[in-house]
Amino acid sequence: MSLYVDKFIKMSLEEDLGLLGDITTDNLFNEMDYSEAYINFREEAVISGVEIAKRVFEILDENVKFKAFKKDGEISKKGENIIKISGKTKAILKGERLALNIMQRMSGIATNSKKYMEKIEGLSTRIADTRKTTPLFRYFEKLAVRHGGGSNHRFALYDAVMIKDNHILAAGSITDAVETIRRNISHTTKIEVEVENLEQAKEALAVKADIIMLDNIRGEKLAECVKLLKGKAIIEASGNINLSNLEEIAKKGVDVISTGAIIYSADNIDIGMDFI
Repeated sequence: MSLYVDKFIKMSLEEDLGLLGDITTDNLFNEMDYSEAYINFREEAVISGVEIAKRVFEILDENVKFKAFKKDGEISKKGENIIKISGKTKAILKGERLALNIMQRMSGIATNSKKYMEKIEGLSTRIADTRKTTPLFRYFEKLAVRHGGGSNHRFALYDAVMIKDNHILAAGSITDAVETIRRNISHTTKIEVEVENLEQAKEALAVKADIIMLDNIRGEKLAECVKLLKGKAIIEASGNINLSNLEEIAKKGVDVISTGAIIYSADNIDIGMDFI
């Protein structure tokens, strides 16, 4: 498990426990009290966050016993027990809410991701997320997308070049932007350019952009862009794409569809913990 995950969990526990700890639990139980509990899904969903939840309890009690009956990416039935936890009563109660909150959100995104993948079943288009994520929770949200069968776009500003509309306006043109950035980055790094019409797509192709994002281009205009670019650059469609228009856009022949809705429109899954 990454150092970032541990840091996030510790900060989250600090937020919840503060300087004084859990006033209820600490005054009901002692360090010798031992309990067992099940984490169960109260609706059918794609499971996500099992390994993160495990780490929550391990940080609180290094001797905790954590048994998962299913893995991330698998389907839970309504009412199914997914995890059994055994350990200090204090640790289980203090970690309960954080572990459930993380799993509820991640499983909601994984379930939504699966819906997106099912919508284009049989097509070759890849569905990817975006940077429209919750600050400091991006790692978990993007991991959940993968658990649901989707793909990740760039993780952050540091790991991929994406020249968007405001970059183009500030630089003067697509050509100026691409030529300038190509001089300043490694030859191993691909360049993606966002375009809004066929003329911009032609310019991006002429300057040899590796990936061309068609932003809010629909219908016949989208088909024209795909015809121009197919086989010459990776074609990505983006901009206000959701379950209602996903299939129509995929059928135009784009290679990738990126959509923030795969994350931000997901509903949390109802997950609970019951002591045995």
